Amino acid sequence: MAGTRSPKSTKVITLTALGVISLMVVGFCSAQDDYEEVAADCVDLNTQLPDGSYLIVDDDYCDDDGGGGGSHSSHHAYGWYYGGVRTGVRVLKGTTVKPAEARISSRSGHVIQRGGFGGRGGSGS
Repeated sequence: MAGTRSPKSTKVITLTALGVISLMVVGFCSAQDDYEEVAADCVDLNTQLPDGSYLIVDDDYCDDDGGGGGSHSSHHAYGWYYGGVRTGVRVLKGTTVKPAEARISSRSGHVIQRGGFGGRGGSGS
């Protein structure tokens, strides 16, 4: 029989095709930006209201070049509040703990941390 393949060669071709497809799927998935998007608000950490919300202040109070994510004046400490629900000049139901492997931006569009592995953020040297 001149045109038939042996069962062994059919298995090799099938396994090779599965290997190639698997590599393509893994490569595609690793190239995707599948990190979480998180909004942040700059808040006055000394003004937590009885309902657990914080007063929102201008982003400039939280911007510092050292990468620490907050600053202190003589009477106030300012910091980023992540993933909260904003109502007027207050934000609540979020956290002051910076999420890992997330793309964090202030509501005004300032990128605080880029998403994925090796995202920027953390402390300066």
